[in-house]
Amino acid sequence: MQEAGQALKKLKVSSLLDLALIVPSSYEDTTLSTTLEIGKIHTLEAKVTASSSYRGKLRVTFWLPRFFCQLSSVFFRSTPYHFQLFTLHSSHYIQGKLETYKGTLQMSQPRSLKQTGEVSPRYKTVLKASEIRTLLKTYLSREALLKEGLHEKEVETLLHIHFPQSIDAIYEKGKFKAEVVAVLKLVEALNHLKKLRGKRVDFPAIRALHGEIDRFVSGLPFSLTSEQQKVISDIQKDLSSSKKATKRMVVGDVGSGKTMVILASVMMALPYQTILMAPTSLLALQLYEEAKKYLPNSVKIALIMQGKEKGEYAKADFIIGTHALLFKEDLPEASLVMVDEQHRFGTKQRHLLEALVSASEKKPHFLQFSATPIPRTQAMMESELVDLSLITTTPFEREVETHIVGKESFSTLFSHIEAEVALKHQVLIVYPLVEESKEIPYQSLEESRGFWEKKFAQVYVTHGKDKEKEAVLLAFREKGSILLATTVVEVGISLPRLTLIVIVGAERLGLATLHQLRGRVGRNGLKSWCYLFSYQKENFRLQQFAKTENGFEIAKLDLQFRNSGDILDGTIQSGQRFKWLDMAEDEQIVYEAKQRLKRMASC
Repeated sequence: MQEAGQALKKLKVSSLLDLALIVPSSYEDTTLSTTLEIGKIHTLEAKVTASSSYRGKLRVTFWLPRFFCQLSSVFFRSTPYHFQLFTLHSSHYIQGKLETYKGTLQMSQPRSLKQTGEVSPRYKTVLKASEIRTLLKTYLSREALLKEGLHEKEVETLLHIHFPQSIDAIYEKGKFKAEVVAVLKLVEALNHLKKLRGKRVDFPAIRALHGEIDRFVSGLPFSLTSEQQKVISDIQKDLSSSKKATKRMVVGDVGSGKTMVILASVMMALPYQTILMAPTSLLALQLYEEAKKYLPNSVKIALIMQGKEKGEYAKADFIIGTHALLFKEDLPEASLVMVDEQHRFGTKQRHLLEALVSASEKKPHFLQFSATPIPRTQAMMESELVDLSLITTTPFEREVETHIVGKESFSTLFSHIEAEVALKHQVLIVYPLVEESKEIPYQSLEESRGFWEKKFAQVYVTHGKDKEKEAVLLAFREKGSILLATTVVEVGISLPRLTLIVIVGAERLGLATLHQLRGRVGRNGLKSWCYLFSYQKENFRLQQFAKTENGFEIAKLDLQFRNSGDILDGTIQSGQRFKWLDMAEDEQIVYEAKQRLKRMASC
C-alpha cells in the first residue's frame, strides 16, 4: 500500500476521480479483424506462400485463410530477424495498415504478434505501464465509482476506457467518441467541484449582524434594481448568523451599482464597525464621497490613505482605506470586512486585513466585490468555494454605441470629438504604449499628445508609471475636456461627463479589458460612443465584442477566443485548466454535476 501511495503521489492523484481521468493516450488492439477495410489497422491470421529478397528488402506474400485471398508485404527496414521469421509456409498473426496497389491488397512492414484477442491501453505517465495498470485494477471498481456519485452508464464508460474488451464502442479514428467525451467532462466537473467544496473552511463569526436598512433604502433618490435587492437580501441572511462568518463574492458588471450593495451592508453591520479596503486612492476617495452622499448623517465615516486621513477611524462606523490600512496596528475590531476590486489584492493582503481586525478564533463576516464579470459556468463552479452573487443588469439603460474604425475614418472621428467637447462632455483616448515602439504600428501617447494639446484646451495626460496619475484623474474629472491615457483607467474613477472613448490598437487588448474601458462611458445615462481604432477592421473578435454590452457574455466570448484559458485571477481558483471541460460551452454539464453533488450531500 505504501508503494501505491508513492505511485499516486508521483501522478499527483488526490482522488479516485483524478485516477479515473488519467485516460489512455492510445490503444493497442490485437483482436482479429472480421472485415477488410482499406486505410485501417488490421490484425490478420496469415500464412507465408512466397518470400524473396530484392536490394535488401524482404518481399512476402501471405495467404489469408479467413478471407480466401492473398496479401503482399514489403519490409523496407528488413533485418536478419525478419528473414528468419517469415520463412516459407510459416504461420503468423500480422498487424498493420491495409492498403491496395494495382488491385492487390498490401500491408507495409507488418508486425508479427505473439498473441491476439487483447485490447491494451497505452498511458503517457511518469509510471511504468505495469505500475499504472496495477493502480487501476486496485482502485477503479464499479462499487468505488458509484460511491463517487456516478451513474451506472458513466461507470461502465470509465471501466470500458481502462479495461476494454473492444474499442469500437468508445474509440474511433484515434479519438474518443462524443458520448465518451461527455462522460469525461461530467467526471472532470464533479471531481473539481468536490475538491473546491473540500477546500472551503468556515469559521464562527465575531457576531451576528441585524442592522436595519429600510430607512437607508427608502431615502435613496432612485430605486434599487431587483438584482441589487436580491444580493442585499442574500447578504442579510449571511450576516444574521453567528455560527458561520460569511465569505461572499459579489461580481457585478460595469455600472451595475455595487456601491449601493456596499453601503447597504454597512447599514446591516450597525451599530458595529465595518472596514473596506480599495486598491487605489481614487477608488477609496470615490467610495468615501458616495458614502458621505448616501449614508445617513448619523453614520460616522473615516478615510485612511497613504499620507491622508479624514475622520477619526477609532470612532468611525465605516472605515474606508487603501492598503495603508494594513500598516495600522490599532484598527478597531470590525464585524464586517469588505474588499473592493478584490482581484487587485494578493491573498496574503486580504488575510492580513482579516487578521488585523480579529485576534480570536472568530472571524469577521467577509464580502468581496469585483467588476470583472466571469462566465456563468465558472460562477457555478466557484460557488462551491465561496458564496457567489452576480449582478448582471444596470440601474439605468446605458446607451453606448461601439464602432470599429481605422485611419480612413479619422476626420469623422475628430469631428465627433469636437462636437462632444463643445457640449461640455469629456473624451478619453487610450493608447497602447506611453512611448514609441517599432514593435507596434500605432502612435504612442507621447507621440500623439502634441497634436491634441494644439487642437484642444484642457487636455490631461497620464499613464501607469505616472506618480501623479490619481491627482491628474481628479483634476480631469473636474475641468478636463480630453484625457490621454493608457489602460490605467480600466478600473477607476467615475467620470459622469465622459461620453466618448477611443481605444487605439484595440485588437491588442483582451475582451475583458476592452469591456472595462468601455464601461468608463455612459455612466450617468448620457448617450455615449466607444470607438475601437484598429488597422484590422475585419477582426472577428472585435466584431463580436461590438455586438454585445453584457459583461458576462463577453467573459464567455473571451474564454472561447482564449480556448478556455486563464480563469479569473484572485481568491477564486487562478488559472485552472481543464482537459475535457469547455468553460465557455459546458454550462449544462457543470449544472448537472452541481445538482448531483447537492443530492449526494442531502442523502
